[in-house]
Amino acid sequence: MTNQPPHSRPQTAPAHVEPRYEAVVVGGGAAGLAGASTLARARRSVLVVDAGHPRNAPASGVHTYLAREGTPPADLLAAGRAEVAGYGGEIRQGTVTSAGRRPDGDFRLTLDDGTAVLADRLLVTTGLTDDLPDLQGLAELWGRDVLHCPYCHGWEVRDQAVGILATGPLAVHQALLWRQWSDRITLFLHTAPEPGDEAYEQLAARGIAVVDGEVTRLVADGGRLAAVELAGGRRIDCTALAVAPRFTANSAVLAGLGLAAEEQEMAGHVLGTRIPADPTGATAVPGVWVAGNVTNLAEQVIGAAAAGVRAAAAINADLVTADTRAAVEAARLAPPGLLPAS
Repeated sequence: MTNQPPHSRPQTAPAHVEPRYEAVVVGGGAAGLAGASTLARARRSVLVVDAGHPRNAPASGVHTYLAREGTPPADLLAAGRAEVAGYGGEIRQGTVTSAGRRPDGDFRLTLDDGTAVLADRLLVTTGLTDDLPDLQGLAELWGRDVLHCPYCHGWEVRDQAVGILATGPLAVHQALLWRQWSDRITLFLHTAPEPGDEAYEQLAARGIAVVDGEVTRLVADGGRLAAVELAGGRRIDCTALAVAPRFTANSAVLAGLGLAAEEQEMAGHVLGTRIPADPTGATAVPGVWVAGNVTNLAEQVIGAAAAGVRAAAAINADLVTADTRAAVEAARLAPPGLLPAS
């Protein structure tokens, strides 16, 4: 017996009719594709709209993803799209430019090509934007030798000369964390506040060098980081540099639905912005869920995928409740002895 994908409700419509889906997923990264696959397997009609510009595109591989360790990001997404399509889901290249709720309660999404689709429920997984420190040569090395997450990249730069570019009060914590992967850690104070006595004691105890002065640029050799240059021209060898970007949720599409991003803090320091949601991803707007980095700034790829699955399960349960309510209402209106077709 072959394992054929289940059929979803009809997804096509005449050209003059805007197609309708039970769920539209805005964003096709790990969270979006995992959510779409879950919904498609639940026999829901699903559309994924994605521009095809994943945040982790510069990275050579996805890490800490069980059984997918080191998979190139593009390969992981291609496999995810194939899985969604295999269960009857649709993938559409593009960007959702606006979203609004119609009087009957469903959603209308306008795409960048001028077309529109209708949705009973929304799952928004648009991720975040890394606002990088403004430093010559940094953006060109982002995702390869300029890094931010030790759990994503620490193993790959283990035992190397790793610099920490201090731009805020969490820099000491960052340096102590990266020390787990290398004993050649240098904290460049750059624009961060001066550490206190206790912090200096901790850094010294862990053998972490501290360099005063502002960093002016990164020096590359053959497209790879070679050194950090300070004001005055002094250079310090460095093959990896950890930075702390500001994480800004890509939440513009949610503005039309009345959802605004809020600041997320750690130890009194603003890390960035996020869309607030409950543990299932449900937002303050009924019918709208979020998953991945748009709501959790620290989520790694495997966590984003898991969040997409949780949100999709919640969406399907919500649709089951709506389907059941409609069936009960239809049954009450049916003539005695005649039940409506389900």
